[in-house]
Amino acid sequence: MTTSELINQLQQSIEIELQNTVDQFIPDKNNELYEMLCYHMGWIGEKAGPEAQGKRIRPVIILLASAALGCDWHKALPAAAGMELLHNFSLIHDDIQDASDLRRGRETVWRRWGIAQAINAGDCMFTMAHLSMLRLKDNIGFEKTIKAAGLLQQAAIDITNGQYLDLSFEKLKEVSLDAYINMINGKTASLIGCAAELGGVVAGGSTLEESMLKQFGISLGLAFQAQDDWLGIWGDSAMTGKSNESDIVSGKKSLPVLFGLQQNGTFRDRWMRGPIAADEVAVLSKMLIDNGAQEYTRKMSDKFTLEAVRALDRLGYNNEAVEALRELVSMLINRKK
Repeated sequence: MTTSELINQLQQSIEIELQNTVDQFIPDKNNELYEMLCYHMGWIGEKAGPEAQGKRIRPVIILLASAALGCDWHKALPAAAGMELLHNFSLIHDDIQDASDLRRGRETVWRRWGIAQAINAGDCMFTMAHLSMLRLKDNIGFEKTIKAAGLLQQAAIDITNGQYLDLSFEKLKEVSLDAYINMINGKTASLIGCAAELGGVVAGGSTLEESMLKQFGISLGLAFQAQDDWLGIWGDSAMTGKSNESDIVSGKKSLPVLFGLQQNGTFRDRWMRGPIAADEVAVLSKMLIDNGAQEYTRKMSDKFTLEAVRALDRLGYNNEAVEALRELVSMLINRKK
């Protein structure tokens, strides 16, 4: 089986597990709450399907990490569903806080049903995530299930803190690169790190193996965000589905922007004068290239990617799942959207 075939098999199993989980906890299919959850997950409504569902990267990592240590990945499916539900809870709430109209090319839940109902849907998804995690007890026993549930709960705190920092940055003209890395550690890397570590817990790995898997995930999460920041300014909008003007116009403090601000040049001078119009973005983007921000962002993505690969090397396993994790790293870091 090729890596793409394996990942496709995992994604299909994850989708079934997610649908069964939502069906179990919201048995009334005529309930509008059920409709909101199914819509957000990309199962119903206009443009429903794989593009609306997303890649399910975090649950895939859980299953591959468990298989990497020799475990039957089917045992980790409740954890995979719990992780994806927690991630999607955060997306529903993020869309409200960021006033985002679109998510994966479709209207966001709050735009379609209103802020109050979207908050309610997100809260429901948050609770289902933790209930799904507890279903692990039938596969791995009570003790390991409690440990896994604790990891997910800590990840929920981490992403909430990361979102707090991200929102607080909006009030500032600039923040330090160290503060930015701390923020994305919480908002992006913590869930991916948790996913890899959860795979180790389900598989009954040693403390050292769980630690190396967690480091793999955190490094991958940081590399993923650095690549996302690069695409936000220099990506092909036809591929990303989002205007590459929006990050600069909205004043987003991404990695290339913060590096550019540190150079004390023309980019910083214009940024500090206030709101930037869409017709200025091309010039500012060129300023960032000229002051090395584009190259710096690439280098940081490469640095974190190398750290992720080295963590896999230290794990000391050589099997189909480990190779799939390596290829997943390459796929995520070289993506165009």
